[in-house]
Amino acid sequence: MRKQDRQRIIKKMIQDNAIYRQEDFVSLLSAKGIEVTQATISRDVKEMRLIKVPTPDGSYRYSLPTTKKDNTEKKLRKVLRDAYLVSDCHRDLCMVKVLPGNGPALSSLISQMNYDEVFATLGDDDTIMLFARSNEDALQIERKLLALIDDK
Repeated sequence: MRKQDRQRIIKKMIQDNAIYRQEDFVSLLSAKGIEVTQATISRDVKEMRLIKVPTPDGSYRYSLPTTKKDNTEKKLRKVLRDAYLVSDCHRDLCMVKVLPGNGPALSSLISQMNYDEVFATLGDDDTIMLFARSNEDALQIERKLLALIDDK
């Protein structure tokens, strides 16, 4: 299994379960037929910048970092509002045209958001190509980006 796919599953696990230890990740992944070591989970935790937050009973569970995503989303919203020109989707591709010079930054910000719908991004001077996982995902990511522009 690719690291990106495993980390997407880990992200979903954190949202759906209270996970207290790295061994819990190993057990839950094993139950899904995904065999990993605790060392692999340790690297994923570090790379994903997972944090431990207190629970009402006084223990600590894993959580996704919110500050970085919030800051990234603010930057993404600002760049989109300042530079967006037009977008269109065709099958599993979504093209976003922006003012010259904004493509690489916008492509990077979209990648940092780790949208489930996006397989990969490619940005040049004034165009970003979003490679979605399906036709519906391409339309969904376009709607998300447009909502960031319209969001007050």
